[in-house]
Amino acid sequence: MSNALTERFLKYTQFDTQSAEDSTTVPSTDKQLLFAEYLKKELEREGLEDVEMDDMGYIYATLRSNIKEDVPTIGFISHYDTSPDCSGAGIKPRIVEGYDGTDIELSPGGRVLSPAKFPELLSHTGEDLIVTDGTTLLGADDKAGIAEIVQAMVYLKEHKEIRHGKIRIAFNPDEEIGMGAHHFDVERFGCQWAYTMDGGEVGELEFENFNAASAKITITGVSVHPGYAKGKMVNANSLAAEFAHLLPADETPETTDGYQGFYHLLAIQSGIEQAKMSYIIRDHDRDHFEDRKHFIVQCAEQMNEKYGEGTVAITISDQYYNMKEKIEPDAMHVIDLVLRAMQDCGVSPKVKPIRGGTDGAQLSFRGLPCPNIFAGGLNFHGPYEFVPIQSMEKAMQVIVKICELTAGYND
Repeated sequence: MSNALTERFLKYTQFDTQSAEDSTTVPSTDKQLLFAEYLKKELEREGLEDVEMDDMGYIYATLRSNIKEDVPTIGFISHYDTSPDCSGAGIKPRIVEGYDGTDIELSPGGRVLSPAKFPELLSHTGEDLIVTDGTTLLGADDKAGIAEIVQAMVYLKEHKEIRHGKIRIAFNPDEEIGMGAHHFDVERFGCQWAYTMDGGEVGELEFENFNAASAKITITGVSVHPGYAKGKMVNANSLAAEFAHLLPADETPETTDGYQGFYHLLAIQSGIEQAKMSYIIRDHDRDHFEDRKHFIVQCAEQMNEKYGEGTVAITISDQYYNMKEKIEPDAMHVIDLVLRAMQDCGVSPKVKPIRGGTDGAQLSFRGLPCPNIFAGGLNFHGPYEFVPIQSMEKAMQVIVKICELTAGYND
């Protein structure tokens, strides 16, 4: 068990860094800055150089090259906010040493982490699991990634026999609300390519993600006393239900997997006079993605033909695109390095598409190829989240090996 890595992660979990979707500030919550200040000071204590934090909480730092050769500057990135979906305050982590494959009672009489519901637990029998007390999330998404990156830099500083070029690291707020890459300074970061340490299970390597858009629908009704409503009332509640049924029932998150896209109804705020619906649209294939956006617009037009022009208004906004478009043409060497590093570290690669997004997707479209590597945690965004210590150790080893292999990239 790596005590330094574990202790680093456990310390990080004591900071509540939950982001907020309805905020207009950057970062979205002030409490994220408290952790950012701690991280900045920690990096300075550990002897990294060029440590800086901007007024939005983006942190950048450098591990100087220990070789004379001119090799690519690479980077490692993680986010420090936690999901708005579950509380991140007062986290009480606990280590279950040598997990025996049975149910884990997270707290007396409380929630139970069971392999019957979470069979992935059995893949970690015999390992040391960090779990919650069942009342909060854990924060391995993505404080495990931060701990692994920092510990890898410390390891490289302590093991000067490992050759490496210039390494840049960065930590950012607000990834969980889709804003993490918006204010990331790619030019300041100054890397040829980078990796986000933000994946799940050991071996995960992701360089394909959804194309993503949001759709906001406003339905305008007419409110009349129900006793005299015939031929007059237009019930926005009913029209919202009708609109929802126009979309394919078998193309939702709960009915799809792999490369299958979907429409996801996030929220409805509804009354007689007005209903507001919020959807997200996802698909890995760019052409199918465009077809989905076109179809949902057609649904709105169909409703307007039936109930009158202006009854249904729709606004669609693209959010991010599939990073595969940027990596496959001329950046597959970035993937090959990870695959070699995993092999050297005894990790079986699990290359798969992300059924979601990542800061790396936006960064890739801004000129910084940035696939996603496992950080080791599972069951993110809820009280059943856990992370095996051995998985964090493997992630740290892979980071070190990538740095070492990049030193010989031009050989």
